[in-house]
Amino acid sequence: MKIIFMGTPQFAVASLDALLTAGCDIVAVVTAPDKPAGRGQKIGESAVKQYAHEKGLKVLQPEKLKSPEFLDELKALNADLQVVVAFRMLPEVVWSMPAKGTLNLHASLLPQYRGAAPINWVLINGEKESGVTTFFLKHEIDTGDILFTEKITLTGHETAGELHDRLMDKGAGLLVKTVKGIESGRYNEHPQSQLLTGEVLKHAPKIFKEDCLIDWNQPAESIYNKIRGLSPIPTAYTHLNGKVLKIFNASYEVASTNMKPGAYITDHKTYLKFAANNGFISLMQIQQEGKKALGIEEFLRGVKL
Repeated sequence: MKIIFMGTPQFAVASLDALLTAGCDIVAVVTAPDKPAGRGQKIGESAVKQYAHEKGLKVLQPEKLKSPEFLDELKALNADLQVVVAFRMLPEVVWSMPAKGTLNLHASLLPQYRGAAPINWVLINGEKESGVTTFFLKHEIDTGDILFTEKITLTGHETAGELHDRLMDKGAGLLVKTVKGIESGRYNEHPQSQLLTGEVLKHAPKIFKEDCLIDWNQPAESIYNKIRGLSPIPTAYTHLNGKVLKIFNASYEVASTNMKPGAYITDHKTYLKFAANNGFISLMQIQQEGKKALGIEEFLRGVKL
């Protein structure tokens, strides 16, 4: 099959690499346009574009997915299948173009956690398992018929960054399995409506800065899950000495306390604990506004509380 691959971040690179390693015919790669990034605002290329150039693949970077020039280029490639991993929402004129349809890899066990941030929300909500799903695109986002899934068990302590890497590798393997299944005709489609079975549908919307502020009135375990679910980015935060304090890593304990939620205790050397409504959060790796990320002992040596 002739395949067009669509993706942008590092998460998608693993899938593209796996497809090439498996001998798939990638006739073109579609990725985000170059844009300024970092303090110097230097023009940066997406991780997928960089990898595609290394492999000598044709790269398309449309500003608008409905532009006549882009659509003409897609048609001229005459692909049998399009594969989407961590890309933009596609218009129907694009996803309906290939004869065999457009396949998407999603980093959750659909139909649960549809949306832009499934890795984060699975951890924030303290789930015990996660996984990856492949499905065919249709009109509503992340609602297409499921092809294959693969589950993983969560430890209850991994960060979003760690889960990202696990699902990135797991998803790459599942994607190859799915493409080979479509090529051979050995696959079944399962409507997501058949898999709900009375479950409450949980969503994974995009996360904004205001979602990252810690509410110390919450239970300690809920705060801990939020911290690891937002680490390393976009990062949970609180305020200390009038400045934003990002928290990358922490631990928690459930204990009776008369302290007001959000108050803290410290020995000024080895620990800094914030009170929750039923215990404490011990900070382990943090970053104060305008400073670099530090372990808690190094942080306490350089700050007066």
